[in-house]
Amino acid sequence: MTLSANLSKSWIFSLYDQNIKHIEEVSFSKLRSVKSEIEKKGFAVNVIEMKDFTSRNMQTVEVLDQTVGVRIRQNGGLGSGIAFNINGMTGNSIRILIDGIPSTSYGASFDINSIPPAMIDRIEVYKGVLPGYIADDALGGAINIILKKEAGNTLGLSLSYGSFNTLQTNFNGSYRAKKGFTANVSGFYNYSDNDYKIWGRGIYNIAPNGMVIPTEAKRFNDVFDSKGTVIETGFTKVKWADQFLLGYTHSESYKEVQHGLFMARPYKGRFTEANLNVFSLNYKKTNLVKNLDVGINALYSIRERKVNDTVTWLYNWDGNVVLGLFGEPLRSPYGAQQGQPTLMTNRLKTFSTRTALTYHLNKQNRFILNYLFQNIDRVDDDAARTIQEREYIGTRNLSKSNASLTYELNAFKDKLKISVFGKYYEQNSGRMDPVVRIINGESVRVEERENRKVSAEGYGVAASYLLNPALVLLTSAEKAVRLPNENELFGDPGENIVQNFTLRPELSNNVNLGFKAGTFRYREHQFSVSVNAFLRDTKDKIMRFVISNNINEASQSLPYVNYLATKSTGMDVELMYSFHRKLFINYNISRFKTVFNRSDDSYKGMQVPNEPYFTMNGALRYVFDNVFAKGSRFNLFYSYRNVKDFNSFIPRSGNIGGVDHFKIPEQNIHDVGVGYQFPKKDFIVSFDAKNIFNRQVYDNFAVQRPGRAFYLKINYNLINLNK
Repeated sequence: MTLSANLSKSWIFSLYDQNIKHIEEVSFSKLRSVKSEIEKKGFAVNVIEMKDFTSRNMQTVEVLDQTVGVRIRQNGGLGSGIAFNINGMTGNSIRILIDGIPSTSYGASFDINSIPPAMIDRIEVYKGVLPGYIADDALGGAINIILKKEAGNTLGLSLSYGSFNTLQTNFNGSYRAKKGFTANVSGFYNYSDNDYKIWGRGIYNIAPNGMVIPTEAKRFNDVFDSKGTVIETGFTKVKWADQFLLGYTHSESYKEVQHGLFMARPYKGRFTEANLNVFSLNYKKTNLVKNLDVGINALYSIRERKVNDTVTWLYNWDGNVVLGLFGEPLRSPYGAQQGQPTLMTNRLKTFSTRTALTYHLNKQNRFILNYLFQNIDRVDDDAARTIQEREYIGTRNLSKSNASLTYELNAFKDKLKISVFGKYYEQNSGRMDPVVRIINGESVRVEERENRKVSAEGYGVAASYLLNPALVLLTSAEKAVRLPNENELFGDPGENIVQNFTLRPELSNNVNLGFKAGTFRYREHQFSVSVNAFLRDTKDKIMRFVISNNINEASQSLPYVNYLATKSTGMDVELMYSFHRKLFINYNISRFKTVFNRSDDSYKGMQVPNEPYFTMNGALRYVFDNVFAKGSRFNLFYSYRNVKDFNSFIPRSGNIGGVDHFKIPEQNIHDVGVGYQFPKKDFIVSFDAKNIFNRQVYDNFAVQRPGRAFYLKINYNLINLNK
């Protein structure tokens, strides 16, 4: 057998077997795209191109949940609170960015829960090690959402309706004149009753005689409603700017709260509201002066979030008031559904700016300087308090500055790529609370102030080596730092977070080692594989967890605390295969172990609770061309998700339910779907059935998620309107 290669744009290896008397070719192409360029820089990163998902009945968080090494944790259905787990790092250790700006500048009404895939160009998922040009502080990784900024003439509309009275619509359009004037507009509307059935542990009604009656119920206080619009106008592809866009974003959301952190007791009448106004500037110019590229993103946001909780009655899971022995309605011992009655309003003003300067010494060497600044001013007011109490309102302030310097080297005809970076972080936080002091025997109201300043340094390196165009070795390491965020420090009643002003920064040593191979082509077959092994050694980890003998005894609100040390080790594997451009298969698996790692900790070596440690995803798509009409396309979809069982709490020996009382059972979820694209490719209809076997799906602290559901979606695209 002999091997030959044709070294052109497409590398072709020919296998010739003299006995078989024929030639078979294995080839791979040197593809240069934004996705491939980012994924071959040495970092553990996945780039998700959202164009593949815009026609499906999928939310952005669902797309991310299918990504290798990523697990999305939700507290219910559409619009519920979410947390990310990437390679064993979770929650706020994972930073969410929108065009490189921290998503905290936008707030709850314009976040990853609301933004539809159709408004997104791509999502970059960084695991453990962040490049210097993403200047935000993140310990376990970052998810950078790149919104569409079309420079053409397009208009797209979509409408989806399905189970639980769920309606999702969005539109996006763009216009560009020949001289460069550009206008982009997009918007969305989401609504759901989220009235899916729940049953099992913790779902029971209380009879007047005190008897506990297990039941199957529908969620009855879980409506979600959100809407938003993004408008940008300016110039693109002109002499003085590659991109200069001024923007305005407005969004609103309404979310009912069915229960607290746990499904221990149902609420009725508790809800949250949020609204947002953002003014933004985006500027990019290559070669502003010789060899110098400049990028500036700036925004100023004004947002409000409200918590309304004034209903005093206790409720069963059937939505009716709990009755006493003599038929009298029972009141909550706390005065409202969760704690004391509240009409809390948080008013926040945020200024964020991100500046990037890139200097090219030559084709092989460049320096990148990044600076990120964010300032948040917050005022809290509770209309449920007395007039006297409201005259004295506490204030909160948080500002941070992150700077990074990166050196990048491309050597040996772009086979070797090295990135070395250093980062500096500084955070200033302050709070003022009016308190009553006894001075000279009299009660005097004074302003109690507290200010804190913290700073830290981080550094790292990433390298990749291209053994051939289809095989790249990747490694990266970083001393990572994460500063506590606004909600962790100051609390958020709407998300059941208690304030903790004494939090320290998280520190972690992160290491990745892996490779990407492919895409290989053999006849009509195409396949690729990627593997990444990782280590996360963390100190002062910011987290919240429960040690409890009974879920119902656990508090419905918890603060974040520094739990001294944890260690995560594991591996991600992803396989992709296609045949004849008809059959497409994607399979990925993530296995890791996150344990308490403090030497004098009685829990040392124990798995950190409420963290799934094994996930598996599979997706299959088959394409039929020219169905019913020439030029049409019919797609069949199937996906599978597996999550192994894990503990939601640290088990205690005194619990009468045994160890299984704390265990979330193994979950197997199957989804199917079909889609039809009409010949002109401007009209697509799709239908999806999710969780077709109606399995119980659990997430944060054993909160149950939706069962079987069906959705119909229509996409209509108008392209090149000026033609």
